[in-house]
Amino acid sequence: MSPFIHVLILNWRSPEMTLRAMEATLAEMEGLDGFVTLLDNDSQDGSFERLLTATFDLPRVRVVQTGHNGGFGAGNNHGILTPLPSRPKVDYWYIQNSDSFPKPGAIRTLVKYLEAQPRVGIAGSQLVDEEGVPQQTQFRFPSILSELEGAARTGPISRLLSRHAVPFPLLREDQPVDWLAGASMLIRASLLESIGLFDERFFLYFEETDLCRRARLAGFETHFVKASVVTHGGSVSTGMQEWTRVPEYWFDSRLHYFAKNHGPLYAAGATAAHVAGGLIHRLRCLVTGKAPADPPGFLRHLIRHDLSALLPAAARERRNAKNVPAHR
Repeated sequence: MSPFIHVLILNWRSPEMTLRAMEATLAEMEGLDGFVTLLDNDSQDGSFERLLTATFDLPRVRVVQTGHNGGFGAGNNHGILTPLPSRPKVDYWYIQNSDSFPKPGAIRTLVKYLEAQPRVGIAGSQLVDEEGVPQQTQFRFPSILSELEGAARTGPISRLLSRHAVPFPLLREDQPVDWLAGASMLIRASLLESIGLFDERFFLYFEETDLCRRARLAGFETHFVKASVVTHGGSVSTGMQEWTRVPEYWFDSRLHYFAKNHGPLYAAGATAAHVAGGLIHRLRCLVTGKAPADPPGFLRHLIRHDLSALLPAAARERRNAKNVPAHR
């Protein structure tokens, strides 16, 4: 019996792009047993109605309104928890961005890979831009040392800490990684049954990092599969490439990842390392006359955000340790 693949494509105010992604996916689903769900994440701009109109006669597609823009993880969780009318058993969940377009064989390759590798819980594609240039989408888990390396952006420090840098060098073959970008990710259903769904406290960013880390702790591997190629627009819905100020939800997600997985003291250390690296980067820019790579005010925003969140958390931790009640 062939495995059943349920594709989830999350839309937020980009219905035409979502429909193009759906068309590319339906072409790749020929011969595979599965279904496609388009999830409108409460766009409130006519997206839901546009998606309904465009798909009303497609038997393998449904459109679901999440009713609340809770972010990437919450939107996909809504799709996972909303059963199909026929209630088939899902073997694999394919998480696909609305700006991701599978090339021939991309989905089938991921399915075959997981069918042959029972210890692998998550498999991700090689993402490329519209000209076919590979994108950096394979990563190590963040750490204090990776925060220092990534913020410093300085050759000697990067060489010294190369084994801790979050981005892997561009990979030439299939291999295990810590985590993958969620733009094209096939997830074993039994994995989600074991570890749970996306943590909805992440609005955007770090949710797939956290999911892959929980998979690792449960004994499942995450693999990069080079032969599965997907064209990816690159953060079209979030506008990340044009950020002039990093949004609050990025700081929230980053801090939640470190505090949840390593504790508030480690999170504070990661922030201190990032600030130290950022100061090194700015000193280098001052000497060379180049502008800092971060948006204006980034370090001040990071310090203010994390202090306001971590100081109350540290106080709670001290109270718990001493068994002192928070209120009379």
